[in-house]
Amino acid sequence: MAGRYPERIVCLTEETTETLYLLGEERRIVGISGYTVRPPRARREKPRVSAFLSAKQEKILELKPDLVIGFSDLQAEIARDLAKAGLNVLLLNQRTVQEILDMIVLLAAIVGVPQKGVALVAALEKSLSDIQGKARLLKRRPRVYFEEWDEPMISAIRWVSELVELAGGEDIFKEKSFSQAASGRTVSDPSEVVKRKPDVIVGSWCGKKFRPEKVAARPGWERIPAVRDAQLFEVKSSEILQPGPAALTDGVRRLQDIFASWASRPSA
Repeated sequence: MAGRYPERIVCLTEETTETLYLLGEERRIVGISGYTVRPPRARREKPRVSAFLSAKQEKILELKPDLVIGFSDLQAEIARDLAKAGLNVLLLNQRTVQEILDMIVLLAAIVGVPQKGVALVAALEKSLSDIQGKARLLKRRPRVYFEEWDEPMISAIRWVSELVELAGGEDIFKEKSFSQAASGRTVSDPSEVVKRKPDVIVGSWCGKKFRPEKVAARPGWERIPAVRDAQLFEVKSSEILQPGPAALTDGVRRLQDIFASWASRPSA
């Protein structure tokens, strides 16, 4: 007898929901994260059964999923509890651009549409290649401080750092991006940012609005070129902090627009 593919999937994070919609397999989704905003219709069509660090186990069990998909060690306890309750649980851990593409291929294969996954990845790779080609044409590459949280200050996670570089910037804390834990990306001394002299500051404070005026008012930061030249920008967390298609499309394009605009300014 031929094997069955999952027909009732709960997605505990947004990127798998977005991917399944892009694959045309959204009918399989029976529950989503409350933080899901992409695609917008998902919030109208699917019940919300989890936050990021917590989940409504009874509600998930009532949905009778044949697969629950989560992300990273931060959801390990949720995954453990659901597995103990008898559910099939897949915990993904993609942290780089390549791993995001690999996740798409894997997810497509899991639901029985591998060819759709290959096609989606090919389209994303073509778009990223085009962006990289445009980045090579920039007259100058900005030094970039990407901040994903402000208290404490946390610098770019791995895929974001890679996208900063791909879009034409230079991540001033690239070495920190290799840390899987946020603690390894914490900037404990704000003066270190001043010393590294970023030309552009990009904020994407997960779950709250970026406040450039608060950043600019940090002691000593008036000496930073980005602050002096008012080059502080927001990229919404839903566009770049989810390790899925959004980061590889809207997120990286937004970065490139910021860097291209900076590069077109008269040099000091």
